[in-house]
Amino acid sequence: MKLSIAGLHKVFDDGDRAVVALDGATFDLVENEFATLIGTSGCGKSTLLMVAAGLEEETAGQVLVNGRPIAGPGRDRGMVFQTYTLFPWLTVQKNVEFALRAEFGKGERRRVARDHLALVGLEQFANAYPSQLSGGMRQRVAIARALSYRPEILLMDEPFGALDAQTRQLMQELLTRLWEQHRLTVLFVTHDIDEAVFLSDRVLVMTNRPGRIKLDIPIALERPRHFELFSSPEFLEYKAQLLASVREESLKTAGFAA
Repeated sequence: MKLSIAGLHKVFDDGDRAVVALDGATFDLVENEFATLIGTSGCGKSTLLMVAAGLEEETAGQVLVNGRPIAGPGRDRGMVFQTYTLFPWLTVQKNVEFALRAEFGKGERRRVARDHLALVGLEQFANAYPSQLSGGMRQRVAIARALSYRPEILLMDEPFGALDAQTRQLMQELLTRLWEQHRLTVLFVTHDIDEAVFLSDRVLVMTNRPGRIKLDIPIALERPRHFELFSSPEFLEYKAQLLASVREESLKTAGFAA
């Protein structure tokens, strides 16, 4: 397995009480698989991703990459956040080069950064600063930076959540195209069920906090994928099934029986 989440528990100390965020979450991803986590707000999706990235320490359980436990952050895992984690004082080119400083000399860093900016369609903005870019363009830079050092696994925490609807669709299409052309293992977090179905090989539904995996649905839609899929009967059937599962958890949160 490329990525294994094994019996993952995470407890936060919240002053006078302990908050259990994850309670035995378990699943595997094979190489080049695109999987998405969905669930109600606060169910532990982002916490699970942060533990997988090595940015939070698990309370119990393990995260394995290629069968080996992780020990903090590593270059085998790339991370893209919802917020635009770019250095405002560096140009677009230099932001991507920054991720490569431990791997390559100056000339090679420049070439690799340019290649990855071209991959996301931003080579002509190499000398611009983040403040001069739209939100979607900044997120494309973040994706280029995460891909530039060729991680084995890409972790994405609602990377399009702050974008307007039209830009979000364009970014979904870009990410799908990048994944279909360059194949890597992706674990993606979103609240958007349409987005989850469109992007994924599998969609994993989490329970309310404390988070566990409630449902694991393979998405058997043909690739390459295009936005015409959104109105297809197959797409709508997947969407309805996932909506029903998440709604059931929402009703539990509100104190109602499903």
